[in-house]
Amino acid sequence: MNFSVKVGISACLTGENVRYNGGHLSDLFLTETLAPHVEWVTVCPEVESGMGIPREQVRLVGDTTYPRLVGSRSGVDHTEVMKSWANQRLTDISAAGLDGFVLTKNSPSCGLYRVRVHATTTDQPVRQGTGLFARALIDRMPWLPVEESGRLHDPRIRENFVERIFVHRRWREMLAKSPCPKGLVAFHTTHKLILMAHSNSHYRLLGRLVAGAGKANWNILIKAYEAGMHRALGLIATPRNHTNVLHHLMGFLKLKLSSSNKQELLRIIDLFRIGQLPLIVPITLLRHHLHQEQMPEWVHQQAYLAPYPEELALRNHI
Repeated sequence: MNFSVKVGISACLTGENVRYNGGHLSDLFLTETLAPHVEWVTVCPEVESGMGIPREQVRLVGDTTYPRLVGSRSGVDHTEVMKSWANQRLTDISAAGLDGFVLTKNSPSCGLYRVRVHATTTDQPVRQGTGLFARALIDRMPWLPVEESGRLHDPRIRENFVERIFVHRRWREMLAKSPCPKGLVAFHTTHKLILMAHSNSHYRLLGRLVAGAGKANWNILIKAYEAGMHRALGLIATPRNHTNVLHHLMGFLKLKLSSSNKQELLRIIDLFRIGQLPLIVPITLLRHHLHQEQMPEWVHQQAYLAPYPEELALRNHI
């Protein structure tokens, strides 16, 4: 079974000329930085549901919760065709196994947040909508990591999204290779510090679930764990939480480091806490000391220390 990181993406973001005007919205972070580490599954809802290139622009019209997808000049209603196509396409996508999805901002089909919705009686739009395909996607796969292209320009959101897709891949792998309490315990142990960095309360809750893994119904257990895990990872890890995790890791070294090395490590962690150093600096120093000493194997296996390929350099900017 292939356990590459599979990520769905709006086709225009990869440089495909599928927009209404025959253009694209190629994003360099996605096409040059992230692309070597993921397998893209490209989707263009408007083209694949039968609209041509070039084509009339479409927009969301009506109620913000259940808007219609309508041609901006002709008034042709594409809603039911789009919904029918999306239902089938998402069935195929779900079977293929995705680890995340990147959607085009502001799109009436792919936009995730604040998409313009036009009232039927006035041309004044409100930014309260979600694109029809985006809505179908999150309804069908509520725990799939999903982000908008525009938001990925924020370093913390970008790092959080990439971390989540790699965690999701490891989750898929565990369910395929070791779908049993022992496999879940190993997964939780490896991701302990990642979960703590996002939410200590979620980490404790998930720990209690894992502690009862041998007695619980497996199907109920993994659904509860998956929901709690993705709720935790959906919260951006704060400098304060990262600092707590860094101190936690340092605790394994307290009897092994010299006084001067302890002081230097504490100084570096504090400089990160107050925003004067990026996260990669204390992480690199901690990894150096941890590899110099005899540590429990589970410490070296912490995904927190290397949650995704280092070439992405995402922690250089947070």
